Amino acid sequence: MLVLVAPGQGAQSPGFLAPWLELPGAADRLAGLSGAAGLDLAHFGTKADADEIRDTKVAQPLLVAAGLLSAAELTGTPDTGASEINAAAVAGHSVGEITAAVWAGVLSEPDAMAFVAARGQAMADAAAVTETGMSAVLGGDPDEVVAHLAALGLTAANINGAGQIVAAGTVAQLAALAEDKPAKARVIPLKVAGAFHTAHMAPAVATLEERAAALAVRDPKLPYVSNADGQTVSDGSSVVRRLVAQVSNPVRWDLCMETFKDRGVTAIIEVSPGGTLVGLAKRALPGVRTLALKTPDDLDAARALIAEHGDPAVAAAAE
Repeated sequence: MLVLVAPGQGAQSPGFLAPWLELPGAADRLAGLSGAAGLDLAHFGTKADADEIRDTKVAQPLLVAAGLLSAAELTGTPDTGASEINAAAVAGHSVGEITAAVWAGVLSEPDAMAFVAARGQAMADAAAVTETGMSAVLGGDPDEVVAHLAALGLTAANINGAGQIVAAGTVAQLAALAEDKPAKARVIPLKVAGAFHTAHMAPAVATLEERAAALAVRDPKLPYVSNADGQTVSDGSSVVRRLVAQVSNPVRWDLCMETFKDRGVTAIIEVSPGGTLVGLAKRALPGVRTLALKTPDDLDAARALIAEHGDPAVAAAAE
């Protein structure tokens, strides 16, 4: 069983799209995605510096575009969907869920890009209200870590499994965490511009509810695994409701990986800019083959993994 996954905010790095845009037709495809998002994504993916692409309203559309662009190259077809590469399930971390919704056929690419642009702007606006941020907590007992964060007024915004929990809250609360770490844990500040997936993002929810009402929504063609609880969602409207609610609720990637395990996953491909999610999978899902699609140099290996672990019956049933 092959699962296709998309990374979340923080995975981007300066210039990471440059090698992808050297592929035939890629620049035109990105231009279409840029038009839908209202941003020059070619500039942000090739020439912008780290601070520019850290901006939430830039980072989120850039990551979704990168996921769509790199996944399309797995088959070489202009309108690739996950079913066309024989993925038996799809998922994304945080904003990567929007990428996965396109693969599953829930949203069109133009709708997804317009929606993620609105999401990035709304979350940036919410983050501007109070100075907030996020820090990764590595190691320690998970239950003790969550309790420790709560005692400091912080939220466990991402429970990622494999010994990683991301704390979110005000700058003062994060400073207190740096001074008072959970037992046997390390704390690493993250380069994100807000306390995402917490109550601090509540103002963004109303904006996205309004935007979601205008989307053309279809039921998933493939199993879509949700960040909310790791459940497989088969109704398109439910997928979109979860996308809206997720901005102010914790990401449970640990439960997504439990679902992969329960479904008998044998391989995971993480689209560009891949690395974070396969790193978690290597620790939490031993024996599962993983591949991070970092540059076009990884495409041949990814196609070989698809040939070995993809299920043609899944693709046929989804058509």
